[in-house]
Amino acid sequence: MSRVIKTPLPKSSRLWPHVAKGDFIDGYAVESTLSPREAAEIALSMPGWADALLSLRNRLVKPFGLKTEVSETGERAIFPVDYEGADELIIGTNDTHLNFRICIHQQAGHIHMATWVHRNNALGHVYLMLVTPFHVLIVRSGLRRIARAR
Repeated sequence: MSRVIKTPLPKSSRLWPHVAKGDFIDGYAVESTLSPREAAEIALSMPGWADALLSLRNRLVKPFGLKTEVSETGERAIFPVDYEGADELIIGTNDTHLNFRICIHQQAGHIHMATWVHRNNALGHVYLMLVTPFHVLIVRSGLRRIARAR
């Protein structure tokens, strides 16, 4: 099994024009020949513990009016497709507290996954600080599943 490595998103990604000074962006990669769409379907088919965390998140943030619908379409969707091409899929949305995109990029036999976050206000700063440890666990878990499916 290929191991997950922390690495910057390739500069050829369409995500980079979103990134401004002070924004959060992380990057991980794993060996895989899957398409970005195939990789996304695997990574976003979360295990029970991650689904439970997302459900808890949705219950906690609903009173604040944050987006909670886990789908690709609809006004309240948190994972709509922003861009899809042969080598890259970018999903995410803009919300009151922050704007985010998840990029899944295929390059040279590797799937790269990066998350970009632009915090819009103090709630966005606090939210990102609270969810980052869980985010890292979820992303790395998704990439391990991608590596097994290669």
